[in-house]
Amino acid sequence: MTQMQNSDAFVERRPAPAPDMDNAARAIGTVLEVSGAGVKLALDSARLRECSADPDPAIAQAGQVGSQVKVRVGGNWLLASIRDQRRAGADGNAIASMADFLGEGQEERVTGRMHSFRRGVSRFPVPGDRIFPTTTEDLRQTYANTGSTCIEIGTVYPTRDTRAALYMDALLGKHFALLGSTGTGKSTSLALILHRICDSAPEGHVVMIDPHGEYTAAFRDRGMTLDVSNLQMPYWMMNFAEHCEVLLTSQGHDRQVDADILAKCLQRARAKNKIAQELGKVTVDSPTPYLLSDLAVALTDEMGQLDKATNTSPYMRIKNKLEELRADPRYQFMFSGMLVADTLSDFICRVFRLPGGGKPISIIDVSGVPSDITATVVSVLSRLVFDYAVWGRKEGTRPILLVCEEAHRYIPSEKNADGSSVADILSRIAKEGRKYGISLGLVTQRPSDLAEGVLSQCGTIISMRLNNDRDQAFVKAAMPEGSRGFLDSISALANREAIVSGEGVSIPMRLRFDPLDEAKRPASEDPSFSKMWASGGGERQAVERIVQRWRNHKA
Repeated sequence: MTQMQNSDAFVERRPAPAPDMDNAARAIGTVLEVSGAGVKLALDSARLRECSADPDPAIAQAGQVGSQVKVRVGGNWLLASIRDQRRAGADGNAIASMADFLGEGQEERVTGRMHSFRRGVSRFPVPGDRIFPTTTEDLRQTYANTGSTCIEIGTVYPTRDTRAALYMDALLGKHFALLGSTGTGKSTSLALILHRICDSAPEGHVVMIDPHGEYTAAFRDRGMTLDVSNLQMPYWMMNFAEHCEVLLTSQGHDRQVDADILAKCLQRARAKNKIAQELGKVTVDSPTPYLLSDLAVALTDEMGQLDKATNTSPYMRIKNKLEELRADPRYQFMFSGMLVADTLSDFICRVFRLPGGGKPISIIDVSGVPSDITATVVSVLSRLVFDYAVWGRKEGTRPILLVCEEAHRYIPSEKNADGSSVADILSRIAKEGRKYGISLGLVTQRPSDLAEGVLSQCGTIISMRLNNDRDQAFVKAAMPEGSRGFLDSISALANREAIVSGEGVSIPMRLRFDPLDEAKRPASEDPSFSKMWASGGGERQAVERIVQRWRNHKA
C-alpha cells in the first residue's frame, strides 16, 4: 500500500489539542513530503467539513485552494498557501494537496497563536508533522502593519475586518502593475490607491497619463488636469528621435536620408538661440528653444545649395509636414509660435507639482491629442521625468510616481512594436528608474500585449479578474512562486477583488477593495443601454452641440 493510500491514518493517531492552545487550532492533516519551496500534504476531508461550519471565516475556508494552513516547527508557526486539491486514499477520506511556503511567525506559548510574522523559512517541517487551519487572528497578525508606512486599500479575503495594506515605500520604490479585464473595477481601484497615496503623502509628486479623460473628476481637489487647452508643451522639448516621429513621413532608405537632413537643420536652428550661444555647444537632443521659422529657413538654405541633379524631395517632405503642423489648430498646444520662450523650468514645476501645495497629482489628459502624435507627447513627458531625475541626482531630487494607463498602447510586445520612442523610454524607466527615484505604475487590461520583461520589472503586481487565457498565463509567469494557489483563482475573482503579490505586501493576498466615494471615482462607468434607451427627447439639439465641439476640437 502506498504512502498516499495510508495518508488518512493520522486521523486515528491524532492526539487531543493541548489545553493551552487556541481551541480553533485542531489538526486537519499531516505533512507527507517537503521540498525547498513547499510541502505535499494529506488533509482529512472529515475535519475540513467540520471546519467549514466554524463561525471564523478563515477556519471555514481551511484546505480550500488559495487558503492558508500552518505547521508548528520548533517554537514557530510555518505558514503555507494551498495550491491544489485532489482525492487520495481508497476510502476517499484523504485529500492530497500541494502548498507553497509563505513565511513564519513566532508561537505564543499560552494561546498557541502566531505573531511577529516574517517572510522566509528558517527551519523546515518533517514528514508526519501536523497541519492546522489558520484563524482570523493569525491572518490579522500576518498582515499587520510592521512599522512601515502603509496605505490600507481593502479587506483580506476571506476575513471580514482584517485590513489589507500596501507598504508604500516598497510599492513605489520597485514599481507596480495593476491588471484587470474591462469591467472589473480597475479604474476605480487605481483611483482608490492614488487617493490613499495622496492622503499619506500630500506633498508627493504624481504624474498620470490619462488616455480617455476619465480621472479629472476623481482628482478635482487633489491636483490639476492638463489637456490640450492648457498643457502648452513646447515643441523644442522633443529630442531628435521624437522630432523624427513627428516630422518624417517616409519609410525605408528615404527615412534615413530625411533624418540626416533634419539632424543637420535642427542643430543649426537650435544654435541660433541665445541660450545655445551662451552654452557654446548644443546637440540635436539639447532641450533649448528654437524658432520653427529658423528650422524652415535652414531647410530652405540647404535645399538652395543643391546642384540641379540633386533630388529636393526630402527637403520638401520635411517642410510640408512642418507647415502642416504649424497651420493645423489641433497641434497648437505644442506647435504654437507663442511657445518659443524658455519655459522648461516652469513646465517641469507645473507638471511635476513642484511645489505641490497639498495637491500632489497632475492628470495629463491626452484624449484630445491627435492620435498620430499621442505616443510622442507621452514620450516627451516620460523622458522629462527620467532626464529630470538623472540630472538632478546630485541635488537630491524628490521622487516622482509616473502612472501610465493603457500601458500596452505605449510599451507593446515585440510583435506589435512600431519602434516608437515612448516604448524605449518607458522600458528604460522600468529597468533603471528606481535608481533615480522614479516609480512606474503600469495599468492595463491586456498584460500579454506588454513588452516582454517589463511586467517582471514591477515589484508588486495587483491582478484583478483576467478573462483571457494568454493574459492569465502571462501574469502567472511574472508572479513569484508563493502565490500559485492564488493565481489559479484569477479568472474567478469578483469585481473589486484582486490578488496582490510582491514587495508591496507581507505575503501574497487576495483582497476586496474598499468602496470609493462617488465624488472620487473616475468617469469610467459603462453606459446603461436599458436606461438611456428607455426615453427620448433633445437628440437634435445634442447632435448640433456635439458637431460644434467636434469642429472646434474642444471636448
